[in-house]
Amino acid sequence: MPVKSNELGIEDKLWSAAEKLRGSMDASTYRNVVLGLIFLKYVSDTFEELHAELLASNYPEEAEERDSYDAKNVFWLPSEARWSVIAAAAKTPEVGTTIDKAMTAIERENSSVKGVLPKNYASPDLAKENLGEVIDLFSDVQVGNEESRKNDVLGRVYEFFLRKFATNGDGEFYTPRSIVRTLVDMIEPFKGSIYDPCCGSGGMFVQSEEFVREHQGTILDLSVYGQEWNPTTWRLAKMNLAIHGIDNNLGPRNGNTLLNDLHKGERFDFALANPPFNVKDWGAEKVIDDSRWRWGTPYDGNANYAWIEHILSKLTPDGKAGIVLANGSLSTSTSDEKAIRQSLLEDHKVDAIVAMPSQMFYSVSIPVSLWIFDMNQASPNERNRQGETLFIDARELGSMTDRTHREFTRADIDKIANTYHAYTGTSKKAYQDAPGFCKAEKLENIKANDYVLTPGRYVGLAAEKQMSEEEFDAEMTKLSGELKEQFDKSDKLQNQILNVLRGIGYEN
Repeated sequence: MPVKSNELGIEDKLWSAAEKLRGSMDASTYRNVVLGLIFLKYVSDTFEELHAELLASNYPEEAEERDSYDAKNVFWLPSEARWSVIAAAAKTPEVGTTIDKAMTAIERENSSVKGVLPKNYASPDLAKENLGEVIDLFSDVQVGNEESRKNDVLGRVYEFFLRKFATNGDGEFYTPRSIVRTLVDMIEPFKGSIYDPCCGSGGMFVQSEEFVREHQGTILDLSVYGQEWNPTTWRLAKMNLAIHGIDNNLGPRNGNTLLNDLHKGERFDFALANPPFNVKDWGAEKVIDDSRWRWGTPYDGNANYAWIEHILSKLTPDGKAGIVLANGSLSTSTSDEKAIRQSLLEDHKVDAIVAMPSQMFYSVSIPVSLWIFDMNQASPNERNRQGETLFIDARELGSMTDRTHREFTRADIDKIANTYHAYTGTSKKAYQDAPGFCKAEKLENIKANDYVLTPGRYVGLAAEKQMSEEEFDAEMTKLSGELKEQFDKSDKLQNQILNVLRGIGYEN
């Protein structure tokens, strides 16, 4: 089901308090300041819980030995980085400096977040009184103890904040949860390596971890690799993955993936990505002869096909990818892009296209589609689909969560994913075309349509349901009753109007 903003009851309070911190900070700085506090509270909760257990054990001296925490995959916190110290300073002018020192100490002792955590809490842009209020409120919320981890309090609070930031216009780094989950459920990254070349806040990886866990797997079977161009977003991704306990390689720093691949020469079993849409002047002339352009050289006017080819170049011979792209990429007639699309189809790489509903994103309104690529449509554990592409028109699915945003329900995601797995032959259910929803189309018919990949062109219209005689009688009875009710209202209104006219001397 769509995520409800009042699911925990505490998110709105946390958000209301955090909003007071905005001041004159830009959106990305403010975002990292707030999420940095959530990170600090989480690692403190997990540390304090284990610390208390060790103090109560037969070996209390181990409570101050970092090996005890490393063994449990818990961040080791030196004394100045513990929440009790932060909370004690909440109502003092030094609260910002105290938090900065805590962040520095955590980075010094934990290499996975070195150079990542925000350390600008002493900034004059942050009102210290408001910062203290947030600290007090956070002190009453457990996000990292065993019970909270069982109920994924952290994930839900973090997701709520990310969604709120996106709603407020800072959504470039955030792919809505139900879109990510649809991609994950379609390509099923159970084990192996997974790659996201524009990983934003790391949501693709978090959703993949949830998928693995739900299917009784272990995240240790999944190696996570990624890259992100924006430096503050790269740090946010590192924080997000750290608090979810996901080991990762996002490169030693942020970087422009298309012009500076930080994972050059590496290949991955899966890729998930939501590249920035329709980027112009992306620097094509700097990589004109790149080996990634196996299916054609992308032009500088739009980076969509450069992202496609980059991602496919990173896959293993039997790898799969799920990519979110603007709908223009489905039918662009620009010679370079059309040639690449034709080449990808004739090389049997485009496995499925899903047309998405409108209003799925927070920061952009353009319609999008999901592209599923399979580097080997004839792999032995699946049905041979060479010369075919599955088209799914999901534009009528989803539910509005508010006046402007739509999300898929669990049933919507299952309908799309199950249709795809039936098509690939990896489910017990046999695939069938469903007019108006899905169609497995042959390459020759796609060629006849000038290699256009818009699902609506292939799935056709839904077949009208034929009513039984009983259903017809029931519907007619209902309509007759509604019509009589409208006639009665009309007669009543007509009499009221005539009475008003008589009252002012206009009776005929």
